[in-house]
Amino acid sequence: MSETSALIDLATAWAADDPDPATREEMEAIIHAARAGYDDAVHELEDRFRGMLEFGTAGLRGALGAGPNRMNRAVVIRAAAGLAAFLTEALTEAGFEPRAKVVIGFDARHGSHDFAVDTAAVMTAAGHEALLMPRLLPTPMLAYVTRDLDADAGVMVTASHNPPQDNGYKVYLGGRVVTGDGQGAQIVSPYDAQIAAKIANVIAVADVPRAEDGWELIESPVLMGYIDNVAALAGPPLEKSPRHDVRIVLTPLHGVGGALVETVLSSAGFGDLHTVPEQAEPDGDFPTVAFPNPEEKGAIDLALDLARSIDADLVIANDPDADRCAVATIIDGEWTMLHGDVVGSLLGERIASRGGHPEGAVLANSIVSSRMLGRIAEHHGLQHAHTLTGFKWIAREPGIVFGYEEALGYCVAPDLVRDKDGISAAVLMADYVAELKAEGRTLSDAIDDLNRTYGIHLTRQVSGRFSDLSQIPARMERLLADPPTSLGGSHVVATDDMNEGFQGLPPTNGLHLATKSGARVIIRPSGTEPKIKAYLEVVHKPTDKLDSAHAHAVKDMDALEADVRQALGL
Repeated sequence: MSETSALIDLATAWAADDPDPATREEMEAIIHAARAGYDDAVHELEDRFRGMLEFGTAGLRGALGAGPNRMNRAVVIRAAAGLAAFLTEALTEAGFEPRAKVVIGFDARHGSHDFAVDTAAVMTAAGHEALLMPRLLPTPMLAYVTRDLDADAGVMVTASHNPPQDNGYKVYLGGRVVTGDGQGAQIVSPYDAQIAAKIANVIAVADVPRAEDGWELIESPVLMGYIDNVAALAGPPLEKSPRHDVRIVLTPLHGVGGALVETVLSSAGFGDLHTVPEQAEPDGDFPTVAFPNPEEKGAIDLALDLARSIDADLVIANDPDADRCAVATIIDGEWTMLHGDVVGSLLGERIASRGGHPEGAVLANSIVSSRMLGRIAEHHGLQHAHTLTGFKWIAREPGIVFGYEEALGYCVAPDLVRDKDGISAAVLMADYVAELKAEGRTLSDAIDDLNRTYGIHLTRQVSGRFSDLSQIPARMERLLADPPTSLGGSHVVATDDMNEGFQGLPPTNGLHLATKSGARVIIRPSGTEPKIKAYLEVVHKPTDKLDSAHAHAVKDMDALEADVRQALGL
């Protein structure tokens, strides 16, 4: 039997086992074309059957479509069955009754509701208690409810800020399964491998029992608990912080956070809210943006246009599942989106300066984020920790009172949400702007305060997108084998292969470079996109001559970026 014939037989068996008529017909059409001798169809089958969509610490994420290397109902049902089996075994081995409580949420992406219902059906049939969100709601709400209900697991069906053709499956563990600092956080090793092993044991989707009913919808008082608690983060309205005078432009980028963000901000006392009308309603096609990610060029242009037209004080943009928060303000007379490190430092300073923290309180950020947070922690007598990238690591840091990563993710209330939360971050930033406005100051002034106190920490990201995924490990191997010896006109004084561990962190695929001038570069492959990313930082000492120091920092950064681009072959 030829390889093509064997592949067609494999695809035929998959189609016969597919519970979704749409993806079954899609696969049958590809099979028909492959049998007719069309090379494109054969290549398509090869790609779709390259392996099962890998379940890891990010759960599942991939393009929608038929086949094991795509996001579809067959793959999700297998994943749900594997998670259900893992929960049964974990609870049994711990001496508990093996009936897990599982919370399930979903966003507005194509297939999300079906994937969530399939998960509830599988969990119910497996003897677990399945609790389904009553409507489209953001990821932070799911993370909150998982902790609030002391659930053993939470599942959020979302691909966050990925392109519209993608979807994903994010898993949290808590309750009796994971306790301590990681309770209610996203999965890390070894849980990912243990769940993946159970998924691999599923021979056929037809063998997975699915209940027709029996799961419950989460009731409104639970959801209101999130709204009330997050709104309260701003504290009671104070005379010096007239929130009703702050004009805020909002955009959910066609995601599911729009109505909830408005509700929470209104509950906190902000009444002058203006959501971009073209992007207000959930839409899985994301029609007004090329990529539904606030970091992408042009994504918040409509919000900035609205801000200019109504003389706003602040722009807040959330990604489609509202776990990220972008902030824009006026800098030197121009509306400017702030880098995630700037927002992280502003929030870190605000939270640290409030005082009243327990002994051993920690400010944490990812290793690729700015080093300013460490200086903020030291200044306020707090501990600082750096972690691997991803909130699955940041949120479980012992003693954390605030954590962030430069990719617009902020955890400002870890007792409520053990993950990044773009809604609670929006509340704290809006309150900060209200307080500054009452003093006749702006966020630009607050940024200057940071630079005077801690020095200028200028950060920038350089990334290369690859259509051929095999180029990513090859490029990383070349860099690790032959790293640059000079960057930005300064000698490289430290070269660290992060695969061997770095500064006490677990091994991860990356390269750390430090120069004599104090610049730092970390190069690593993205965990969610087909990219290699480089994270650059230059630091200048504290000074009152901010304009001159900033100009020198920009010049140093431009030189550093040029050399990094050359090293990456961009």
